Amino acid sequence: MENTFVTAINCMDGRVQKPLMEFAINKFKVDYVDMITEAGPDKILSENKDTNAVESIKRRVVISVEKHGSKVIIIAGHHDCAGNPVEKEKHYKQIRESVQNIKKWNLDVEVCGVWIDENWQVVLL
Repeated sequence: MENTFVTAINCMDGRVQKPLMEFAINKFKVDYVDMITEAGPDKILSENKDTNAVESIKRRVVISVEKHGSKVIIIAGHHDCAGNPVEKEKHYKQIRESVQNIKKWNLDVEVCGVWIDENWQVVLL
């Protein structure tokens, strides 16, 4: 039996790792989650200004897709983010913009955005 993977681009904040991993495994019926972490990745990927950070994330996503066969990429933002301390509505906008920017990488995978709220519950946007 082949192992299945989802790729999650998540904040480095330890509080959000487990909730996102559990969500991804249950929602997409996979065995594993390749977790790519940065401080405030929704800001990084929505703005596309820090080209080194964007390329670093992209390089790791490509490894997950090509080597592990991931068919889904999740970009997450969360409540109380120290790396991107903006209001929830701004996070939502950045997450949606990040989804569109990741789709431009043409990796032939599903791309979705999620919000992790103040109760550490994951909400699909």
